[in-house]
Amino acid sequence: MFHVSSPINGHPAAGQGSSMHGRTVLVVHAHPDDEAIFTGVTIRRLADAGARVVLVTATLGDLGQARTPLRAGETLVQRRTSELEQAAELLGVARLVLLGRRDSGLPGSIDNLHPDALAAADAELIAVRLAELVEAEGAEAVIHDDDAGIYGHPDHVAVNRIGARAAGLAGVTSYQTTVDRDHLHDARPHLVHAAARATALPFGVARSEVGLALAATPSELAAKRAAIAAHASQIGPAELAHASFDDAYGYEWYLRTGGAGILDDLATGPAVTRPAVLATAP
Repeated sequence: MFHVSSPINGHPAAGQGSSMHGRTVLVVHAHPDDEAIFTGVTIRRLADAGARVVLVTATLGDLGQARTPLRAGETLVQRRTSELEQAAELLGVARLVLLGRRDSGLPGSIDNLHPDALAAADAELIAVRLAELVEAEGAEAVIHDDDAGIYGHPDHVAVNRIGARAAGLAGVTSYQTTVDRDHLHDARPHLVHAAARATALPFGVARSEVGLALAATPSELAAKRAAIAAHASQIGPAELAHASFDDAYGYEWYLRTGGAGILDDLATGPAVTRPAVLATAP
């Protein structure tokens, strides 16, 4: 099931810091580029603090369109895999695991039913395998999409089901990646806007529902920008150059199931905010 499982060059088990040395987090995403767009700051901060980050990518976005020419004989999957590996290294990922499922396409698409599609996969079986990976890695938390799949894409919804179940089976804290839709109004262009238009579904949660919000330092935001730029087959320079980029991408938002864990521990720094309405949420 895990088609690729490899260390990322230059990032063995920990980053430059040591405050979280010996601690591990499993981060699960649907497609290449999701890791950078939605959790780039978080991954970079964890790695810099010394934590080991294991990134699990469920599909390779094979139904996407390449905005840049492919090399002779190169497939889109090969290009996107290469981009993912580059982004993972920029963010400090220690290990990259590819589940090898097929992109499921947009809601209602016939591609949802393809036997290799993530949306058609046995979620329980994958969750059990991920729980085994959590145990093997000694991970203390699983980060995955919220229950609406952030913007309703079938692969993101599947990642929620799989990630939440894996965390439950392993008995570890589950952090659900989301976005603050009140913050990301139209004056702050973000890739999630176009994604939500494609699914014709709402995105994210109201600010009052956010459990934990991380605000990037300049170096973390620079790493996130570089990691997003690594996905050049999907994301153009204009997405990175607009004046509101820092405000739109400089925050990452989470919900939490289970006890306070490693992302809560990151909240000791000045560059992290915890919405007051949920400051004492269990």
